[in-house]
Amino acid sequence: MLRKAFSLFVFAAVPGVLSAQDLAAGRCATPDSIAVRGNRRVDVGTIVQTTALIPGTQLNYRILQRATRDLYETGNFESINLMCEEVTTPAPRAVLIFEVRERPVLEAVQVRGVNRLSERQIRDLAELPAARPLDPAAVARAMFKIDSTYEKAGYYLARVRAESTVVSEGTVGLTFTVEEGRRLALSGLRVTGNTNVPAADIAAAMKTRPEGFWFFRTGEISDDEYATDLSERIPALYASRGFIDFHIARDTLHIDREHGKALLELTVVEGPQYKVGDFEVVGGRHYSDEEVREYYPFANTSRPLASRVTGFLLRRDPVPQDVFDQARWESATNLVRESYANDGYIYSQVVPVVERRVTSDSTHYVDLRWEVEEGAPAVINRIEIIGNDYTTEMCIRDQLVILPGDVYNQQRLIQSWQGIGNLGFFETPLPPPDQRRVNEQGDIDLIFRVKEKRTGNVNFGASMGQGTGFGGFIGLDQPNLFGMCKRGALQWQFGRYFNDFNLSYSDPRIRQSMVSGTVTLYRTMARYYIADLGRSLRTGGQVQIGFPVPFDLWTRVFLSYAGEGVKFGDSGLLGETGALYGNNSFRSSVGVTLTRDTRNGTPFPTSGGSQSLSMSFTGGPLGGTSSFQRYTTESSAYVPLGQIGGEKPGQQPMLFVAGLTTRGGAVLGSTGPFFFSQEFALGGVQYGERLRGYEEFSITPDGYLIGTSTYNAQRNSFGKAFFATTAELGLRMNQSLYVNTFFEAGNVWRRAREIDPTRLFRSLGIGASVITPFGPLGLDYAYGLDRLDFSGRRAPKWQLHFRFGQVF
Repeated sequence: MLRKAFSLFVFAAVPGVLSAQDLAAGRCATPDSIAVRGNRRVDVGTIVQTTALIPGTQLNYRILQRATRDLYETGNFESINLMCEEVTTPAPRAVLIFEVRERPVLEAVQVRGVNRLSERQIRDLAELPAARPLDPAAVARAMFKIDSTYEKAGYYLARVRAESTVVSEGTVGLTFTVEEGRRLALSGLRVTGNTNVPAADIAAAMKTRPEGFWFFRTGEISDDEYATDLSERIPALYASRGFIDFHIARDTLHIDREHGKALLELTVVEGPQYKVGDFEVVGGRHYSDEEVREYYPFANTSRPLASRVTGFLLRRDPVPQDVFDQARWESATNLVRESYANDGYIYSQVVPVVERRVTSDSTHYVDLRWEVEEGAPAVINRIEIIGNDYTTEMCIRDQLVILPGDVYNQQRLIQSWQGIGNLGFFETPLPPPDQRRVNEQGDIDLIFRVKEKRTGNVNFGASMGQGTGFGGFIGLDQPNLFGMCKRGALQWQFGRYFNDFNLSYSDPRIRQSMVSGTVTLYRTMARYYIADLGRSLRTGGQVQIGFPVPFDLWTRVFLSYAGEGVKFGDSGLLGETGALYGNNSFRSSVGVTLTRDTRNGTPFPTSGGSQSLSMSFTGGPLGGTSSFQRYTTESSAYVPLGQIGGEKPGQQPMLFVAGLTTRGGAVLGSTGPFFFSQEFALGGVQYGERLRGYEEFSITPDGYLIGTSTYNAQRNSFGKAFFATTAELGLRMNQSLYVNTFFEAGNVWRRAREIDPTRLFRSLGIGASVITPFGPLGLDYAYGLDRLDFSGRRAPKWQLHFRFGQVF
């Protein structure tokens, strides 16, 4: 600990106590009276009453010591002296005198020099109440607490000083002055006693790492992380390599106060390395021994590919397969427990037993055993839902895949919990469901607690601009219509160059069945100034019915019919199309879509994935002015990488997520006048398939369009096949804000047989997405790696993209 600077008070000697025996043996053994001197604040009566001494009573040194101690315990006095005086007038008598020196009263506490921590926090640590006598010991304790708090925050160089100032006679003010200094940085790690594990591996396992070249390697020391390193992380590293008797004999932090650096020295005792010996399962009846052995982690299996690649890249020698790994053993034990829980045995106990033995050749082994105590399976008695004020309980219960009367299944319970959260009507993450035991047989009640959030929105607005005229929008979107999970949406945007009307209604359970349905009607007139695409008027609708797939809760099949008529303006590419095909074009299509969605945390997923395959058939026996087939597929997967915060109840963490999305499509046949909506255009974010870092229509089946600075839409800008993929690393700040970095690649081809995944246009960048009452908004800044200049040479460039109304 640091040496404290303390210049407040000095305790006086206590001669009264030391000479109490002499006083008790003299004339004052039976004093005629008791007097008090030196008191200003505490009255004489209170002092004499505290001593509990009565004149004329026989005294001894023990009584006098007790009286002095009682006075000190009041906290009012800094020093107390005992004296005896013999008075001759008016009559001879002995007077016992308590000469006291009172402590000053604390008027106020001030804190100076605090920047890294809160002044209020430091003041509260002092615990020195105003208008009370000031105790030097309490001041010393306060300084110790303040210094310890700074050490815990990593400021080992902080110095605390307490100074008193006289405010008035008998009162003082106290000021704590803190010299915080900079946070101590760990400059290096020295390990002694390690012969089997390199010091570099030990440093890599710790969170308290020496400072390095990169900005994030600051070398800062946190007491909590340092304690966890010594007690958990380093022992876990050794235990994963068979050294389960490992312990740290000594840890020393050598501090260089002048430079603010520290050197950590660890002395370790590795102990012997244990190999895997015999294995057995004891006590299991629900599963056979062979079924439980499937979870045994030390069977003769080859080394995983990921482990081989990691070892090669980091130049690490692989741990032999026959060496005991404590982490793998504990992980396998948890899998066995989960397996029993999924079959309802939530009260089962799987005890991992590790027995050490040494053979005659001094080889150390561990014999492993799982001792299973199954108990009786638990049955779901009741399921309660608490906190839903608007959403009907039936709507929520539709998401449950575990029902009253079922044997408890942990996996299905997690699926039900995730399904309720994915509705999007409640604040997430939902608290885990409570489990309440209701009888001696072990049956339980499940309680799901939800907190509703605002879902629907109504928005409208108007604008007036030179050259664009009057425009506006009216929108109504309610994903939880009548609180029954039905969705209704009405969108009308109008202006000089566009008039877009869209009406849709969805019912996830038609007449309380497992069949869903969606009806959509639209009339869209848009004039695309972008890329000189031109103007079109599309009028149509779609009816879609969804059916569940047996034995798979996340998969559904959708059947749909769509009809659309289109008319074209006189200018741009669409004007040329209208002149070629006329304005009586009609498209009649049936479609089949297969989807599987296990994402969690939408609209910004943090785990799970989704897959979809869509097929539509247009024309032929259905009639219309064109005949073709269209196939599209999309697959995405998300993996959580870590989080910031969220440890406290009710606190929403910020989550780091890695995601991978792949999209592809192909069209067979002639799309005729519907090429602009049914074929594929690649580039930008405003039209067609997304590829950030490039302008709309800049990527064609013939390659990147060069020789121009304006990328006008042309017939050969559209292809009948495309492929695109996106890899991203994102941070979900909350349910409405998401930031990420991404890498994208894609291309478009004239026909499906020309697809070549090795020839893709690439980009990378950063983006941000936010959910607003007006819909989703996104901003991306991407760097097109394969852009070309006028002469056809590579000319990478940054491109800013703005997205509105797209589901991310």
